[in-house]
Amino acid sequence: MLAMPEPKFADLDAPDVLMQPGVVTIGADGVMAGRTGAYDKFLGDLVGVYVDGDAFEAAVRAQGADRLVYHVDEHRGADGAGALIIGTSTLLPGRIGDEFAVTRGHLHAKADRAELYHCLSGRGVMLLETLSGESRAIPLSPGEAVHVPGHWIHRSVNVGSEPFVTLFCYAADSGQDYGLIADAGGMAQLVVTDGAGGWTARPNPRHVGYRAAR
Repeated sequence: MLAMPEPKFADLDAPDVLMQPGVVTIGADGVMAGRTGAYDKFLGDLVGVYVDGDAFEAAVRAQGADRLVYHVDEHRGADGAGALIIGTSTLLPGRIGDEFAVTRGHLHAKADRAELYHCLSGRGVMLLETLSGESRAIPLSPGEAVHVPGHWIHRSVNVGSEPFVTLFCYAADSGQDYGLIADAGGMAQLVVTDGAGGWTARPNPRHVGYRAAR
């Protein structure tokens, strides 16, 4: 085993203004007491996300552009290197055509930043892809978690009949690149119904490749 170098006193020096510990209470429903921010995404915000454009337009007409798709609570004590963002994502059930409800998905703007997702309730899939073409569809049930390494694009998918609620944590300086997926014609894989009450992943015919898109 390699010996780790002893930290120097300069490495241990605290900044002039020390960030204070944050306390949050997180329910299985995703509600976070002590949050510092929150946002909603509505059906009208997801133009171009689903492959079946006709089914999307029909859903907007039937349900309204202001139909809630997912909600995020978060707690951030500071920005920049060394700080963390902790939050919950609540993705409501539903389908557009044969695609299950999804979040927009992203690669971190600082692409080497990792993220943890822990399922609190519901049943979902974490869809993961790399710029070079690797793909994973990892099912998540309560108590299960996925460690998303840096350089992996990721998107949450609700494949159940109840809200899919996850606890996430990532570095505060990560940022998000949402345009990468849109530029590529969507993610390479789609999570769709298998016609028998379950789900399956299939190639997205609109996907042109991430490197080709950029």
